[in-house]
Amino acid sequence: MDKLVEAGVDGRPESVLAVRVELVDSEPEIWRQLEVLGSLTLDQVHQVLQTAFGWEDAHLHRFTADDPFAPLRPVDGEVPEALQWLPGQECEEPEDTPEEDFSLDQLLALGSGAAFYEYDFGDSWLHRLELVSRRPANEGTPPARLIDGARRGPLEDSGGFPGYEEIMHALADPSHPDHAKHSTWVAEITGSHEPFDPAFLDIPRVNEALADQT
Repeated sequence: MDKLVEAGVDGRPESVLAVRVELVDSEPEIWRQLEVLGSLTLDQVHQVLQTAFGWEDAHLHRFTADDPFAPLRPVDGEVPEALQWLPGQECEEPEDTPEEDFSLDQLLALGSGAAFYEYDFGDSWLHRLELVSRRPANEGTPPARLIDGARRGPLEDSGGFPGYEEIMHALADPSHPDHAKHSTWVAEITGSHEPFDPAFLDIPRVNEALADQT
């Protein structure tokens, strides 16, 4: 985040949004409870979500007001293209909107209090953002803060949930034929030879990283 926005959307008083973000189809569920300024633009929210879930910002991403994989109803016999918000330099189609020009508050209002964020179009990590509550911001309110959550985010390039679950299964079983291979790969990805714990979430460390973005 480049700055703390002192005014809200369209000059209205700034609001703090309590937003629950869950990784769709995760089992056990991987989720975060965040407090975020509603005026943050979607490129800033992108950075917040990357930090909250431990992603490395190594792939493409997009925001949508509705589930991008849900079937769309035809309108006048044609299926409309879903609106999506992308980095400005990646907007190529009429339905693409620069994420730098739209706020989180505006996006959640379009989706009746919910929206979606997809990261890595290959592994397709789909996050559902749901507005839980809002309150007025106070002077000094941080742009984003992690309040609660469960489990660390999946590893980059692990093949979506099927691939990630396969890797976790092999790591947990020393007799698994792929245990050594996956252990080496995980150590390379994480930069650590410490045992990998998919259930561990370091909330204070995440908040330190979020504070460094301001």
